[in-house]
Amino acid sequence: MTEKYDGTNIDILDGLEAVRKRPGMYIGSTGTRGLHHLIWEIIDNSIDEHLAGYCDQIQVTIREDNSIEVRDNGRGIPVDVHPKTGFSAARVVFTILHAGGKFNNGGYAFSGGLHGVGASVVNALSAYVEVEIHKDGHIYFDRYEHGGNPVIKLMRSGELPVKGKTTTTGTTVRFLPDDTIFETTTWNLETIERRLQESAFLNRGLTIVLKNEKTGYQRTFHEERGIEGFLNLMNEDKTTLTDIISFSGKSNGILVDVAMQYTSDFSEQIISYCNNITTIEGGTHVTGLRSGLTRLMNSYGKELGILKESLDGKDIRTGLVAVISIKHPDPQYEGQTKGKLGSTDARGAVEDVVLNDAPKHFDVFIDDAKHILENALKALKLRKAEDRAKVNFQSKGIQLQTNGKLTNAGSRKPEECELFIVEGDSAGGTAKAGRDRRTQAILPLRGKVLNVEKTSLEKALQNKEIQTLFSALGCGVGESFDIKKLKYNKIIILTDADVDGSHIRILLLTLLYRFAPALIHEGFVYRGLPPLYKVVLKTTGKKEEFLYAYSEKELAQMKATLGTKIRNIQRFKGLGEMNADQLWDTTMNPETRRLGRVQIENAIGADKITSVLMGEKVEPRKQFIYDHAEDAKVAI
Repeated sequence: MTEKYDGTNIDILDGLEAVRKRPGMYIGSTGTRGLHHLIWEIIDNSIDEHLAGYCDQIQVTIREDNSIEVRDNGRGIPVDVHPKTGFSAARVVFTILHAGGKFNNGGYAFSGGLHGVGASVVNALSAYVEVEIHKDGHIYFDRYEHGGNPVIKLMRSGELPVKGKTTTTGTTVRFLPDDTIFETTTWNLETIERRLQESAFLNRGLTIVLKNEKTGYQRTFHEERGIEGFLNLMNEDKTTLTDIISFSGKSNGILVDVAMQYTSDFSEQIISYCNNITTIEGGTHVTGLRSGLTRLMNSYGKELGILKESLDGKDIRTGLVAVISIKHPDPQYEGQTKGKLGSTDARGAVEDVVLNDAPKHFDVFIDDAKHILENALKALKLRKAEDRAKVNFQSKGIQLQTNGKLTNAGSRKPEECELFIVEGDSAGGTAKAGRDRRTQAILPLRGKVLNVEKTSLEKALQNKEIQTLFSALGCGVGESFDIKKLKYNKIIILTDADVDGSHIRILLLTLLYRFAPALIHEGFVYRGLPPLYKVVLKTTGKKEEFLYAYSEKELAQMKATLGTKIRNIQRFKGLGEMNADQLWDTTMNPETRRLGRVQIENAIGADKITSVLMGEKVEPRKQFIYDHAEDAKVAI
C-alpha cells in the first residue's frame, strides 16, 4: 500500500523555528565549531563597524554564567522604526533571518558579515540574548529568551523603550547558548584567542580586549603593523631569505593589502582574506597575486640581466609565505562557507596593485628582488629533478600496487571504498582478515615514514613507503595532484595507541598536509580510534561478556559503575594483539567503530605548529615542549 503524500505533509517553519530545527544548516554543526561560530557572528558585526570607520574598541567577555558579552564603541544598531515591519530596526536584526544593513551600499562600504548567518541565528540558538544600544544620547535595551522570543514590550510607536541616558555610542550583545541544542557549551579560550588575534592583525589600529570573569584572565590584542605582524609571527621559527615585503593599494574600488616573505621552505603558503573572512581555499584574489608576482619578477629578472627566459610562476613562488587581505564592496563566494572567493574583478585588482605598488619596495630594496630570483633559479633546477622523479614514480605505479603491500577492496566505486593505513605487518594481517573485502582496502606500512618537513618532494618520492601510499591513493602528488582521481572516500590512519603509534600518525599527517593538503581540507582523512582496554565481566553462563574502554576516563567510569562485576581487564598494547573479530567490532565496522575526522580550523596555526614540531630547528621545538609539558595528555 502506497503511503499518502500530499499537501498536508509539507511543513512551514516560521521565523527562527527553522534555525532551531536544523541548526547545522546555519552554523555547520552543534559541536565545538558551531558553538564558537555564534561568537564570530556577533564579533563580525562589530568589526564591520570598524571597517566603516566608526569603531576602534571591542571587548569580549566570558561571563560568570557562561554567557558571552561583546561590546563595541561603534554607531549602535539603528533603533528607529523599520518602515516595512512597523517595529524597531534593532528587533528586526535579531528576529528576522537575512535582515541587516549590509545588503546595499547605504550602511557599509565593506562587510565581512554579508554572507554570514547573522545575529538572528545567534538569537535562535540561545537560551537568552540581551541587547544594549547606546545611541543619540539614549540607552535602549531588549531581551529575548528560549530561542529568540522577545520579553520586552515595545512602545506603541514600535520603538524600543529607553533605559537611560548616555554620552557614548555602541552596541553590547550578551548571549547564552542553549544547552538543549549544543553538544557542548564549554568555551575554548585558545580558539577564541586565535580568532581575536587574527582579527587584530587584519584590522590595523583595532583594539580587542578578551576577559574571563570566571578566572580573572585578561588579554589585549592590538597590532599597528597589521598583517606585517601576522607574517612575522608565522615565520618566526623559519629560516628567512628576505625581509618582510609589504605593499597596498586600491584598484577598481577594491582595497588590497599584501605582506610577503621568502623562506628556505620547498613549498609556498598564501593565507588569504576577503573582508576579514578567511578564504581557506583561496580564489581570484590569490590568483591575481600569483600572476602579478610572476609578471613582476620576470620583468625585474630581465631588467637586471639575471634571466634570459621567463621563469614559471611556481618556481618564483618557491619558499613564498604571504598574507593577502582585500576589502571588496560586493564579494561573491563559492558556497555558504565562503571558503573560496569567486569575484572575477578581484583578480585584476590584485594584479594591478602588485604591478603598480610592489615596485615601490623593490626599487628601493633591489637585493630582495635578486634574492627572490636566485631562489627561483634554484627551484627550477630542483623542479626538473622532481619532474624526473615523478615520471619514474608514475611509471612504477602499477607495479607498486601489485607488489603485495596493498590489499585492495573488491569494489571499484570510490564513493563506497575506504583505505586503512595500518602500522606494521602484524596489524595489517589482522586487518586483512577482519575487513569487509568489498569496500575496505588495507595498506600496512613498515616502520616510520620519512619526515617530509625536512626534505624536498624529490627525496620524499625516493622513499618506498611514500611511493606505495601515493600509488594506492591514485591521485598523484605535488603539481600533478588531482583529487578527482582519488580511489577512496575515506583514508583512515590506524596506528597503535602508544607513543610510537602517535609519532607514525603525525608523520603521515605531515606528509599529506605538505604534499596533498586537499585530502585534509576536503575531509577525506580520518584517524581510527582503537580501544585501550577489554573489560571482561563476571557471568554465570559459559558465554563471555565484555565491554571496550577507549580511554583511561572511560575505564575509570566503568570501574566506578560496574565495580565487583568486573572479572578481568586486558590492556591492548597494539593492534596486533587483537584478533580479526575484535578489530572489526571495535575499529573497522562502520556501525560500531569510532573515527575522528582530521580537520584544520586554523590554517596559520596548523602551519606554524607543523613547522615547529617537524622542522629542522631544534630550539623552537624544545621551547614548545617546555611551554606545553603540563598540557600533555595520554595518547588514545
